[in-house]
Amino acid sequence: MDLHEVGYSEALPLVQALSDEMIERYGGGEPSHPLDPAAFAPPLGVFLVARADGEDVACGGVRPLRTGIAEVKRMYVAPGHRNRGLARAVLRALVAHARTAGYAELWLETGTAQPEAIALYLSEGFTPITPYGQHRDHPDSRCYALHL
Repeated sequence: MDLHEVGYSEALPLVQALSDEMIERYGGGEPSHPLDPAAFAPPLGVFLVARADGEDVACGGVRPLRTGIAEVKRMYVAPGHRNRGLARAVLRALVAHARTAGYAELWLETGTAQPEAIALYLSEGFTPITPYGQHRDHPDSRCYALHL
């Protein structure tokens, strides 16, 4: 597995697969909220893709959220490549980027239909915070922060 920094637009097939899976997990036909690709531009942002045997199989990004705080977005691992440590590797690389970029905290939003994601974030030291963002009022929304 190799991690590569890419432009957000280069990862759109993985981002679309994530969106499709979220529709399936949470119901409804609403695709995920579109993001501005420029938000992931270095040096404050980054978007990473993990490749295995030349195939893009996992992704995740960091974007500025507010002063001193960055946000993890679009964490995804293709189903055939799960349980191999790819999500953890992407997350750790995103945390390292956030530290290097000078952020004090890293936030993220996930949901109750993603228990494996919640377990990953908790195991990496993220702690629950008050819900924020577009899904803050949704009962399935769960938000977490990591103090850097």
